[in-house]
Amino acid sequence: MVLSMMLASVLLPPHECKAAVAKCSITGPLPILHKYYQSGDLVIAGIMSQIYITSSIAFNEPPTPEIFDDIFHFSPSWTYQASMELLSSQERLLPNYKCDVQGTPKAVIGGPNSDLCLHMSTILSMYKMPRLIYGSSPVTTNDVQGLFTHWIFPDGTQQYEGILQLLLHFRWVWIGVLFLNDDTGERFVQNVLPMFAQKGICFDFIESFPMDTSSGDFDELVEEASKTTSIIVGSTASVVVVHGEIHTIMVMRTIPRLAETNDVPMHGNTKVWIMTAQMDFTSLRIQRSWDITFLHGALSLAAHSKDLPGFQKFIQMRNPTLEKEDGFLRVFWEEAFDCGFHDSASEKKDGKFCTGEENIESLPGSVFETSMTAHSYSIYNAVYVLAHALHTMQSTKLNCRAMAGGARWELTDQQPWQVHHFLGSVSFNNSAGEEVSFDQNGELVAGFDIINWVTFPNQSFLRVKVGTMDPQSPPEKRLTIHDDVIMWSNWFNQAQPTSLCNENCHVGYRKNKKEGKPFCCYDCLPCPEGKISNKEDMADCLECPGDQYANNEQDGCLPKDKTFLSYGEPLGISLATLALFFSCITALVLQIFTKHRDTPIVKANNRNLTYILLLFLLLSFLSALLFIGQPEEVTCLLRQTAFGIIFSVAISCILAKTAIVVLAFMATKPGSRTRKWVGKPLGTPIVFSCSLTQVTICTVWLATSPPFPDVDMNSMTEEMILECNEGSTIMFYCVLGFMGLLAIVSFTVAFLARRLPDSFNEAKFITFSMLVFCSVWLSFVPTYLSTKGKYMVAVEIFSILASSLGLLGCIFSPKCYVILLRPELNSREQLIRRQF
Repeated sequence: MVLSMMLASVLLPPHECKAAVAKCSITGPLPILHKYYQSGDLVIAGIMSQIYITSSIAFNEPPTPEIFDDIFHFSPSWTYQASMELLSSQERLLPNYKCDVQGTPKAVIGGPNSDLCLHMSTILSMYKMPRLIYGSSPVTTNDVQGLFTHWIFPDGTQQYEGILQLLLHFRWVWIGVLFLNDDTGERFVQNVLPMFAQKGICFDFIESFPMDTSSGDFDELVEEASKTTSIIVGSTASVVVVHGEIHTIMVMRTIPRLAETNDVPMHGNTKVWIMTAQMDFTSLRIQRSWDITFLHGALSLAAHSKDLPGFQKFIQMRNPTLEKEDGFLRVFWEEAFDCGFHDSASEKKDGKFCTGEENIESLPGSVFETSMTAHSYSIYNAVYVLAHALHTMQSTKLNCRAMAGGARWELTDQQPWQVHHFLGSVSFNNSAGEEVSFDQNGELVAGFDIINWVTFPNQSFLRVKVGTMDPQSPPEKRLTIHDDVIMWSNWFNQAQPTSLCNENCHVGYRKNKKEGKPFCCYDCLPCPEGKISNKEDMADCLECPGDQYANNEQDGCLPKDKTFLSYGEPLGISLATLALFFSCITALVLQIFTKHRDTPIVKANNRNLTYILLLFLLLSFLSALLFIGQPEEVTCLLRQTAFGIIFSVAISCILAKTAIVVLAFMATKPGSRTRKWVGKPLGTPIVFSCSLTQVTICTVWLATSPPFPDVDMNSMTEEMILECNEGSTIMFYCVLGFMGLLAIVSFTVAFLARRLPDSFNEAKFITFSMLVFCSVWLSFVPTYLSTKGKYMVAVEIFSILASSLGLLGCIFSPKCYVILLRPELNSREQLIRRQF
């Protein structure tokens, strides 16, 4: 297969190499370093009659004595042979015999393919010959291979970190992966991709490039390539990471052609290719006219490089007719301009002759790039590294001597392994002003450039530097990217592409993993009530702080309003008005009984207990006001305790009144033992003992766990309740329980006394009043527990007012009726009349 060839990039201008090292300067002729491409095979070169390059190209002119040329092919056999030729004579392959060659190679520059370097190292490491590799690190089979190797290439792990940071920067979490099916590709899949997955990257596909083997069937190869192309084109991932070598783009260029052959549209499945630094633009001759727009918008990493002064001018000055010793330049010229020289074997191509005056800058970028590429820059640095190492080595031997016609170096016969000692300590600034040095692992201390590929209709392209990956910076600042400079594919309308398994979950939604799918694929479910998600793709919804609540969209929190039963709202005003009104009624009844204190009906019903009962009923109505308004420390302490004590005194008065009536009528029975209790003050001990018990309970409550102002943030969704925390719920229910016990006892005693004669029978009214009282407080408990906020307070106020009103109305309304409207019934004769 005829392969395209690229121009040799001259990195060291002839006759101008000067080393500002030690005491001596280097002048005189210096061989030109060449870079050869054939089928993407990068040819390595050497300098200074001690560093050799290899090439199997047959030159029309014999090579200069200082340089031997031989190509390192991707084939292991060719690579081994080329390595052996470095150690053999020119005419015959006899390792260790170099009778017809002056000097011994001291070092080799190799790359960029890792497999090529491995095959080369297998032979050269046995002779401890130093190697400078300007590609990724090969998998060495022993320590010796790695010991004599230096890489003009940054630490490869930093490259993978750069790709990961690039994916995370653009939030590309759903990607495809293409890799070469070799040792480096396998290492990438086994070691690097799991690291990507740990950072949240998912893979739609992980495919290897079809292997091109000499024994493989071509139809099977095409079928396998078509299958891989269908997977790539049909993928929903917009981003594909390509881990390859320098020739990988040749394979990638077949993807659009195979897609077109298989009637698979590419335009709707445009991909953003992310390529490793080992890759470069290479192509077969047959691919020269193929469209390269599929690379538009691609991103790649490249070993850091910089423009060299004078390089463009040097390229423009190349003329194959003037450089007879450089046979490769003539070969390249014929291939690049599709012409033939008069003295060539083919003489012409399509009737077109080469003049040597063709404009090299008119070639499209797919044929020849006039700019300094990252690989060329690495070779340039490699040459100078060796020059400085050799210069330093010779300077230490003090072998600089004057000769007729000028001063020059005469290198002593040193062993190759001795050069290795000086390579690791090389440190200098190149002509671009950048420092070149190695770390302790023999790798170049440098970073990576982020390159954006921009293509044009005439098959040209530009590599635009849009960022850097600097390993020496802190982890959070290693990646620098200029988003606004990047040119994306036209299919994305210059907007940043997205690469997701599904659309992002918007705010207000959370992710829900799909069964059987990678973790990057998920459904979006609305947040539960009361929770929010304020960012895209949240794994779970968040609770709002206690003083906030979720808005209707569930994407943010709003502050809760403070709420309590206040005097400024209708409910508070209504309850306060009722409390004051009933207090006035009670005060009026007390005044009536005080005014008519000498009448028989007032005397007959134990007026002292009546006065106490009316007074505490008045206080019970007024105690309801303690529950209205913003809770304060004092009001919280008084609310329940005052309510409990006041009602206990009132009910104990009713119990005392009922007990006295029952005792009086029981004493009238013949032979009754209760006569001795008649006339003794029984009411006061009953009221005092019952009240003292309730006071004791309240005192213990206040001493152990008193009520205090509190804020309830959880009961209401949009409000936080200012309330009085009871402190001890047990003590609160003890107060209510004792009050209920008094009510039940009073009701029971009154019920037993209901059959006494009507004129003296106040027990009937007490029975009914206690029935009302117990009904109110029995219904209070479930109602109180089922309400929230200010309505809970309103329920308790209503229960206080209703129960107090029940006692006031049932017990005192009949008496007031007699006193005010039927005074004729308020006489002794009427009261002592019995009914049988």
